[in-house]
Amino acid sequence: MTERIRVPVEELRQFVEEVFLRLGVPKGDAEICADVLLAADLRGIESHGVSRLMLYVKRIRNGTVSPVTKLLVVREGPTTAVLDAQDGLGMVAGYRAMELAIRKARAFGLGAVVVRNSSHYGIAGYYALMAAKEGMIGMSFTNARPSVAPTFGVEPMLGTNPIAFACPTDEPFPFYFDAATSVSQRGKIEVLARLGKPTPVGWVIDREGQPATDSRAILDGLPK
Repeated sequence: MTERIRVPVEELRQFVEEVFLRLGVPKGDAEICADVLLAADLRGIESHGVSRLMLYVKRIRNGTVSPVTKLLVVREGPTTAVLDAQDGLGMVAGYRAMELAIRKARAFGLGAVVVRNSSHYGIAGYYALMAAKEGMIGMSFTNARPSVAPTFGVEPMLGTNPIAFACPTDEPFPFYFDAATSVSQRGKIEVLARLGKPTPVGWVIDREGQPATDSRAILDGLPK
């Protein structure tokens, strides 16, 4: 079994921030990205934590994602807005969009902000929790590239398209729900592959509609 190494949270946070800074990400944005990734690991969502760091590094280096996220306001009303992230970092775009939604909700009772031309934004629940911490009901959704076969199909036509909800409660912690709309998603299979474990039957099917369980082979067959 792969040995697990424990790293103090603040040391890991500093490391992740430094990686983003060296890629040309502004300091404030680097702090946001690090916080989103560490929040996932601290909640036990290994599939979207610091293990995802190389994804962002590769995309910035190959020019798919811009290290500087310049949000453009395409359209805006009292309670709504459409933002264009211009291929910037999804975590920064998601954070700024929820900040704007919270300001609108505080002023008018509702805030709904959508972002286009963005990229992977980590765990959807991070942004829903931002609203819950302000005493509001938070919702966060995103689309994803096709990787899910429809019922009775074998071709990947749907995204995992996660949804997240969070709201305050009368307990010391909020209500929180964050899940993909598929049986599982790529990140969890990546975790299994790193641990040398098979993918459970029922998570993935091959081109013949048969169960696939070889985690590494599954990843090799997915779009890069």
